[in-house]
Parts: sequence; structure tokens; C-alpha cells
Amino acid sequence: MGDILRQIHRLVWGPPLVVLLLLAGLNFTILLRGLQLRRLPTALWLAFVRRREPDGEGDISHFEALMTALSATVGTGNIVGVATAIGAGGPGALFWMWIAGLLGMATKYAEAVLGVRFRETDQRGEKAGGPMYYLEHGLGGGKLGRGLAVSFAVLAVAATFGVGNGIQAQAVADALHGSFGTPHWLVGIIVAAGVGAVILGGIRSIGRYAGAFVPLMILIYIAAAGALLIARREEVPNALHLVFDSAFGGRAVGGGALGYTVLQSMRFGLARGAFSSQSGLGTGGIAAAAAQTREPVRQALVSMTQTFIDTIVVCTLTGLAILVTGTWTGGADGTSMARLAFEAGLPGRWGGLAVTASLALFAFSTMLGWSYYGERSLAYLGGDRVIRPYRVAFVLVGGLSALLRTDVVWLLSDVLNGLMAIPNLIGLVLLAGIVRRETRLYFERRLWEREGGERESGDGSAARRGPGGATR
Repeated sequence: MGDILRQIHRLVWGPPLVVLLLLAGLNFTILLRGLQLRRLPTALWLAFVRRREPDGEGDISHFEALMTALSATVGTGNIVGVATAIGAGGPGALFWMWIAGLLGMATKYAEAVLGVRFRETDQRGEKAGGPMYYLEHGLGGGKLGRGLAVSFAVLAVAATFGVGNGIQAQAVADALHGSFGTPHWLVGIIVAAGVGAVILGGIRSIGRYAGAFVPLMILIYIAAAGALLIARREEVPNALHLVFDSAFGGRAVGGGALGYTVLQSMRFGLARGAFSSQSGLGTGGIAAAAAQTREPVRQALVSMTQTFIDTIVVCTLTGLAILVTGTWTGGADGTSMARLAFEAGLPGRWGGLAVTASLALFAFSTMLGWSYYGERSLAYLGGDRVIRPYRVAFVLVGGLSALLRTDVVWLLSDVLNGLMAIPNLIGLVLLAGIVRRETRLYFERRLWEREGGERESGDGSAARRGPGGATR
């Protein structure tokens, strides 16, 4: 099965999809004039200072929507994923993860704009949105839009059991077994019980958990990785040189046996970058649609900070920790490579314990976020009646996945991620005009208001007016 999946992986994550991911991010970067960099300070202010719109429609706050999205992305991809990318593609893979992150911020922004713009209210009174809705309704409800929407929803449900479930449970089981000798079956039971306790309460329960615990776990990991890099600060310049040299040199690293090519670095870096941030996969639009907001653009600005934090900050810290300690040359697998790096860089057992604790917390939160993506996708296909059976199945699969082989689960998840991205990226290209128009009108209104125009009223009526009172 592993050999078959490796062949499929090479086909799915070949040049066509890599080029499509890059072009989608580049297209929105040019179309929006580098908005992800120009408006990053504003986006961070909205996310972490303003945090909510009390009069906005939705189920959870700006901040909780961001933390829900982060809970689904800051996971094993930031530790194990970075390690496996460097192990398979060389140090240059980290550079291509940066490229995927920077361009992915624009793609994530576009997904969130469309997710809020085309969201609906379901039978339970909750907001439902994401690629399923903007592909169908944004493209006019014809066969093309409906076909892309159904394809995405089916692949998303399947992917939740891999990237959002199996990989996370397996990584936790491996980490706890390596650090404490905990049996895999016991980890499976604990993971299943914990996930079930949270997801049965729906998005509000997930949002409350994410808002309380995700910032804390990210700060703990950043502190541990920062301490390691400070202790090895003399090696940081050499590690950065190695990243750029490997990304563009394409020559053997270390004398011949480790001959990583530019294509290898690019393929694994972009694949892991997309896996980590999920930019281009469409899941960002699902989380954004649940936010309390009156403005698609405002929530989209908040949403794009998720890719910045996830890939540019957390993945960079992991990658540099592995490179400055030299553990990437030892032939260890992803989980062991990261653990060995922190053990080598921090005194005593603190390094290994930091990785183990971070993996456990990250993986658990990732399963919560992805469970919501899966239930929204399945509800689009079969209605609200399928949500509870899905939650039960998700919990059971999480428990059983702790017993699976890591490489098989990683390969299957990468394949599903790639396939899931295709209908979403096609839709994003076709709907780029709506993203651009929504963005232009929003900032025109904000400029007009600052110059003394009509302020937004409490019910949001003025939010849909432009200069001179023209409705958009």
C-alpha cells in the first residue's frame, strides 16, 4: 500500500498542482497589490486587539474563528511535517514553505472573503459556508459550480479522517510512546475520549476551547523553540545560508550522499507548506463563515493572519531548530527528528518533553478544528441529520488511528490534500473578480468614513453603502 501511495503522491503533487498553488497565490497577491503584507498590521490588530464584532452575525467571535482555524493548522504539520519536509527535500524545503506561506496568505484571504460572502444559515440557526457554498452559488448554481462543490465536499470529508484525524492521533501516540513508553492503544483511548467531549458541543464548544487553549499552546512552543535558537545563536546564520543554498543550488549537501535537488526541495516544501497552513485547500473559508461579522473583508484580514502565524512563525522556528542542531542528517523520522533536535538544544529532558507536550496539544486541537470542517462538508451533502453520526465516526477513527503506520498515513493525507485543493483552486481563479470587488469597496468605504462620510449604523445598513449612498 505504501508503494502505491508513493506513486499516487508523486502524481498528485507533481508540477501541475505545485504550479497551480503558486499561480493562485501569485494571482491574488498581484490582484490585491500585496495586501497580505500591506495590511498585515491592521489584520493583527483586528485579530488580537479588537477580537470581536458584538453586532455582527455569526456563531463565534473574530478571535475564536481565527483560533479555530489555527487549531486545525498548528499541529503535527508544524513539527513532524517540517521535519519530514527537510528530511525528504533538504534544508531548501524550508524556503519553499516560506514561499507557500507568503503567497498562501493571499489565497487564505480570498477563501475567507468568499466564505463569508456566500454563507448561509442552516436549520439549526448556525452559519454555514466555505468552498461548497461559494463554488455552487458563486459560479451561478450550474453544473460546473455544483460539480466542483460536491467534489470538494466529498474529498474534504475523506481528508478529515487523514490530515485532521489519523496523522494527529498517530503523531501523539509515537511521541508519548517514545518519551514515556505509553502504549499506542492507551493513547488512542485518551484521544478519542478527549475529542468526543469537545466536538459533541459543536462549533461554539470548539470555539471556546480554541480561544482559551490555542494561544497558550502556541506561546509555549514559541518560548521553547526561541530558547533553543538563543542557545545555538551562533549556528543560525549558517542554517539560513544552508536553506538558501539548498533551495537554489541543487547540489549535494554534505559531500554527495545527500543530493537534494531544487525540484525535491520545492515539491516537499510546497506540499508541507500547504499541509501546514491549508492555504488553497478551502478550509479557511469554512472557519471564517462561522465568525460574527458584517464584512467579509474584515474577517478575511483576520483569517490570513492564521497562515502568517502557522507557517512564517511556527514552521520557521521548527525548521531552524532542526538545522542548527544538525539532527536532519541523522536519518531519523519526522517525530524523532524534531524530538532529538529539542533534546540536543535544551538542557536535560526539557527539550524532548517540550516537543512531546506540544505535539499532544497541537494534534488534539487540530482534530477539533478538522472535525468541524468535516461535519460542515458532510452536512452540505446530506443535511444536518448526518452530523451526529459523523462525530461518532470521527472519534472512533481517531482512537484506532493511533495503531497505524506513520508513513502510510502521511502519504494518504498528502494525496487527499492535493485532490481537495484542485476544485477549490479552480473556483478561486473563477471568482477572483468578486474578491477584488469586495476588497475595493470595503477600503473605499473605510476611506470615505475617515474623511467624514456616513458612519456604519448598528444594524450594518451603512456598511453596504458607498460614497454618495450608492449600494454595492
